[in-house]
Amino acid sequence: MKTLYDETIINGMILKNRLVRSATWEGMADSDGRSTIKLAEYAAGLAWGGVGLIITGYAFITPDGKQLPGQLGVCSDDLCRDLWLLAEAVHRQGGKICLQLVHCGGQTSSISAGRQPLAPSAVKVDQYPETPEELTEEGIKGLIAAFGHGARRAKECGFDAVQLHAAHGYLVNQFLSPLTNRRTDGWGGDIQGRSRFLLESYRSVRRAVGADFPVLVKLNGCDNLAGGLTVEDATCAAQALADEGVDAMEISSGTPASGGETPVRQHIDTPEREGYNLSLAGKIKQAVACPVMVVGGIRSFDVAAGIIRRGEADYIAMARPLIREPDLPLRWQRGDESPARCISCNGCFKPGLTQGGIKCVIETIEREARYVSL
Repeated sequence: MKTLYDETIINGMILKNRLVRSATWEGMADSDGRSTIKLAEYAAGLAWGGVGLIITGYAFITPDGKQLPGQLGVCSDDLCRDLWLLAEAVHRQGGKICLQLVHCGGQTSSISAGRQPLAPSAVKVDQYPETPEELTEEGIKGLIAAFGHGARRAKECGFDAVQLHAAHGYLVNQFLSPLTNRRTDGWGGDIQGRSRFLLESYRSVRRAVGADFPVLVKLNGCDNLAGGLTVEDATCAAQALADEGVDAMEISSGTPASGGETPVRQHIDTPEREGYNLSLAGKIKQAVACPVMVVGGIRSFDVAAGIIRRGEADYIAMARPLIREPDLPLRWQRGDESPARCISCNGCFKPGLTQGGIKCVIETIEREARYVSL
């Protein structure tokens, strides 16, 4: 019987358990995307806390793919020394770390990107802050190459794996979605055409790192948005990735425009509300042979362990619970199986914009209250 604390292997990468820190923007990089001591220490704390695999916050592959301040970058060889220090900090704590590669496409802004945002089509949709410029054929091929260059840097810097971000409304997801991809050339149309950018980017990454290096993909199982990517089309894209040899998929859903069904939903206060992407992950798992990770509102040991035991997914990915409790995996393993203390308020992201890094604001308030009471 499979358990949360099985040792597993993904294309030679040995993981001590089935718990994954899902990629989360940390807001701790320098203005040019350079990793910092603060980010390295943060990642080292996650490794010390016992999670099997750490996936970094989304790292932009070109400067015009940046979205938020403090976002990590992998767009230049000049950033490699500090990326190496980030990976080394995790390895010193016995952890494994995967660099997530992204271009934010139409979900960035002229201010962040330094130019008019680029997207598959020049359409203004709710998830875009402004109307983007349509990518040319040359521009598309340049970004495909940039994904490969980013992956090459990650491997050279000592990361254990890379993950291609194809979810949450960013550029790869924009190509997959008929809402944001209105192209009539070979990069649009049916799901085969709309999957082409994803598959070509994956191939670029694979060529850069070789067959024996783990390459993961984070994929929306559904955009939860009228006119967006459906689970049927997502399953077709997943099958195509599996045929190409992807080593694992992490299944999520939603975009910033998906209302109450965004990637980071609130009010996850009962076991019944947990695992809100599990049905999507299950459908995709039935269609592919590679390991499947599921992310989305998992807070309870019993829920997580049950998903693994029943074979509904191969790994449990979490983000917000590990912001409040980076040692949650270790706590559960030692026998304290009470639920994560995260209340899904999303307050943890605000300090990333104003205080130089994400943190749990509830934990901070409680700590200050305890100090005052002494």
